[in-house]
Amino acid sequence: MQKRFLSLIILLIVVVLAACRVGRNYERPALDLPEHFNGQAQAPSDSSIAGVEWKQFFQDPVLLQLIDSTLKGNYDLQIALKNIESAQAYVRQAKAAWLPSLNLQATGSTSYPSKNSLNGISLGSFLKTDHIEDYTLAANLSWEIDVWGKIRRQKEAALASYLQSYEGARAVQTELVANVANSYYNLLMLDEQLQIAKRNVALSDSIVQMMRLQKTAGDVTELAVQQALSQQQTAALLVPQLEQGIAIQENALQILAGKLPGTVTRNTSLEDIHIWNALGTGVPAELISHRPDVRSAEMELVAANAQVGVAQASMYPALTLTASGGLNSYKAAHWFDINSLFGTVAGGLTQPVFQRRQLKTQLEVARIQRDQAALRFRQQALNAIGEVSNALVRLDKLQSQRQIANSQVQTLDLAISQARMLFRSGLANYLEVITAQSNYLQAELTRADVVRQQLSASVELYRSLGGGWK
Repeated sequence: MQKRFLSLIILLIVVVLAACRVGRNYERPALDLPEHFNGQAQAPSDSSIAGVEWKQFFQDPVLLQLIDSTLKGNYDLQIALKNIESAQAYVRQAKAAWLPSLNLQATGSTSYPSKNSLNGISLGSFLKTDHIEDYTLAANLSWEIDVWGKIRRQKEAALASYLQSYEGARAVQTELVANVANSYYNLLMLDEQLQIAKRNVALSDSIVQMMRLQKTAGDVTELAVQQALSQQQTAALLVPQLEQGIAIQENALQILAGKLPGTVTRNTSLEDIHIWNALGTGVPAELISHRPDVRSAEMELVAANAQVGVAQASMYPALTLTASGGLNSYKAAHWFDINSLFGTVAGGLTQPVFQRRQLKTQLEVARIQRDQAALRFRQQALNAIGEVSNALVRLDKLQSQRQIANSQVQTLDLAISQARMLFRSGLANYLEVITAQSNYLQAELTRADVVRQQLSASVELYRSLGGGWK
């Protein structure tokens, strides 16, 4: 009756202690998020392009193939996936921490004590031998009872770290998708600018010929011919420069996909790429669930919060149950005899008393690291809001720039025709013709760059909202 009562008391104590979980459960810090993004021309839409798969957001077949090959061959993404596998291993280890540890041991020993020692004299007198043999085959079991929730917090931290690595891989993918798209659009811009440069070289050649004819007629001097040649050389100089940029950009795209440098086959022009008519942004609060890097930062905070509980639990008593059993004999012949069986069961409560301030320091550092993780989470969310706002402003202003650039090209195209006609009629000098051509070349190059910037702004908005990992 007394043993039963004692067992109930022990069970009650264990249940009460098990309810004393240390550490606080995670709660998301308060974030000061606006109702809509700065620079948003209209009220925020309910849906966000972040939910659109990259295979649907991008329409160009060459770009889709480039993104697909990059996601399969990029080394940064492969490293991120390996980080996930590593985190998964730690999660499995944390789950197994609930189980007892079991060790098997087999030993055999022979000891020859001094004949002048008490053991030596006793052996000679009672056992008629000069040595002692000991043979043991045992299983040792140890089980730590998770009284304070330390193991639970360790599992929570491991799971959060796994989710952090998972979101980290998604963040790498969103960056890769955006980088490939921007690089591809830059490549198309260089293609367009190369064609512009070649057209201007041909145009300059006709102007040079016209100047030479005017010189022969005595209407202009050699200076006019030299000025026209200089303008032609300026346009011609762009050709190898742009060809160099194209080759470097192609190599960069191939290396990004984990391939050897080489050319990129394409048949699309910059003007053929269309931007989505409706680029829904959703509301800023949705960024927390859409942006992988923001979610990764939050998982880091969850893990840091759990580590505080682990450090705090390490300062409390540890309840451990141990058991061992097996075979033990002083003679090898009797080792596996039934009489050689033995067993031991024990329980222990260990309270750290003085650890040279190690445990307290661990708790203080864990709390500091949790505060740092909270600050990084807030900073990441704030950066995300800023990136979306900047992309919206860029899209809005680049649309106006594109309209102006198109008008400028049309104006200067007309100006060249009029300048050449007036020059032949003697109503304009050669400098006006050369200036008109120079302005036309620069305007066409600028328009191509504005179109590329507009496409890149749409990609940046897609990425900054969290799109690209689906």
